[in-house]
Amino acid sequence: MAHHIKFRVYYEDTDAGGIVYHARYLGFAERARAEALRELGLAIGELAEKENLGFVVANLSIHYHRPAKLDDVLEIETCLVESKAARFILQQNIFTEVNSEKLHIASLKVELVSMAMDRLKPVRLPVEVKKRLEQLRTDN
Repeated sequence: MAHHIKFRVYYEDTDAGGIVYHARYLGFAERARAEALRELGLAIGELAEKENLGFVVANLSIHYHRPAKLDDVLEIETCLVESKAARFILQQNIFTEVNSEKLHIASLKVELVSMAMDRLKPVRLPVEVKKRLEQLRTDN
């Protein structure tokens, strides 16, 4: 099941016209991914410390559908698209609601590589991690 979280757009997220600066969407998506993993019992700090495991962005694409503005409440949906031996791909969609209408703001596709943090080398996703990530799949 997809993970959902909401964030409000603050002044610091916007340009002089009150429109969210394009790079801020990456920050919103990063926070949403971290919270999705945390809710699966995969807190990033703990994985690094206890399992020597980290996730590094290998590829990211973003498509902007419409601008978000100051004070908008953004909902970020995160779901698993694909999981391989040492990589997984997440789809993240950002929405806002205006006058009871859900508007699609941006779409991101993020490929993450599982890394041994002490060597900074790709490693297979541990079976338990892969199993937990599967909970984010929407086509189950």
